[in-house]
Amino acid sequence: MTHARFTRRQFLAAAAATAGALAIGRPARAKGSVTAAMYPGTWEEAFRAHVVPALKSAHDVDLEMTPLFAVDQIAKAQAARGAPPFDAFVLDPGPRVTGIDRGLFEKFEARRLKNVGRLPAGMVDDWGVTVAAQVVGIGYNPKKLPRPKSWTDLLKDPWVSRLGMTGFQTTYGTVSIIEIAKQFGGSETNVEPFFVEIKKVLSKVAAIGAPASMPALFQQGQCDITYTNTQTVATLRGRDVDIEFVKPESGAVAFFTTMHVAKGSREGENAYKYFDTVISAPVQSALMQPPNNFIPVNRDVKLAAALPMASLDEMAKFVRHDWSKINPLRAAWIERFNKEVAK
Repeated sequence: MTHARFTRRQFLAAAAATAGALAIGRPARAKGSVTAAMYPGTWEEAFRAHVVPALKSAHDVDLEMTPLFAVDQIAKAQAARGAPPFDAFVLDPGPRVTGIDRGLFEKFEARRLKNVGRLPAGMVDDWGVTVAAQVVGIGYNPKKLPRPKSWTDLLKDPWVSRLGMTGFQTTYGTVSIIEIAKQFGGSETNVEPFFVEIKKVLSKVAAIGAPASMPALFQQGQCDITYTNTQTVATLRGRDVDIEFVKPESGAVAFFTTMHVAKGSREGENAYKYFDTVISAPVQSALMQPPNNFIPVNRDVKLAAALPMASLDEMAKFVRHDWSKINPLRAAWIERFNKEVAK
C-alpha cells in the first residue's frame, strides 16, 4: 500500500484532530452500521463506489469509513484503551503482526463468512481474513529501456540511471529492497548488502522520493524504472503511461491485505457482514476493474489478463516474507535509508 509523507504542519493538525475525536468520543450511530478504518485514496474511493452500496443492498448495513493509513490505525486503536474508535481494521502484513502482538483484534470466526469457501487455502486464520492481494516486482517503460530480468538489473546500466527509488516506509518498498539485498548475499533480516551496493551507484540514480510521489515521477518521465506493485502499474497504464510489469527471475513478491474485528467492538455482527461483502465475487470483480485494479482473492472471479498470473493458486509460488522478523528491524532501516540514500 502507498503511503503519503506528511509535512510537520499536517502532522500536528492531524494529531490535534485525533485528540479532539478521542475527547468527545464516537458519535451515536444507527443500529445497522459498521465503522471501518480505510486506506485513504484509491481504497476509500473504491469502497465508496462498490462496497458501500453492496453492503447496504445485501444486509441493510451502512458503512462508515475512517480514512487512516495502517500505522495510524494501530496507534489510534492502542490510544483508545479498550474503546475502539472503529470496528474493523484493514492492514498490510507488517502492521497486522503488530496488531496481533498488541492484542488489538478479536479472535476471528471464519464460519460467520458465507463466502469463506471461495477463498484459497490460508486466506483466513484466527485473527482475520484476506481481502486483497498485491504482487510486487519491477515496472519499466519499454519505449525507453530494455526489459530487465532481475532485481540486480536495477543497479546496472542502462537501468540505474533511470531508476526511481523509495525507502522502507511501504510494504512494497521494504520487500523490494530485501529482495535486492538477497541477490547480493543478504536475507530477510540482513539488508546490509543493499546499502553496500546502492552506495556504489547512488550518484547515477535518477530519482529518490516519497512513496506517494513515485507514480507521478514515473508519469512525468523523471524515472523510467522502479520497484512497484501491479496496482500502481495498472493505474498508470490506465492513464496511457508507457509501463510494463516484470516478474524478476528470482520471483515476484506476494503479500496480502487483511481485515480484522477491533477488540471490544460492539458491531461484530455487522463487521462480519462487511467482510463477507468485500470478499463476495461481485464486489471482488468490481474492485478488480480500472481505475481501482485490486487483485481479487475470490476463486470465482476471472482474473484480468494484465495480471502476472493466470490463477490465484500461482501466488503460492511467489516470494513471501515473515513480518514478525522484519518488524523489529524496520524502523532502523527507514532511518538509515533516509540518512544514507535519500540525503
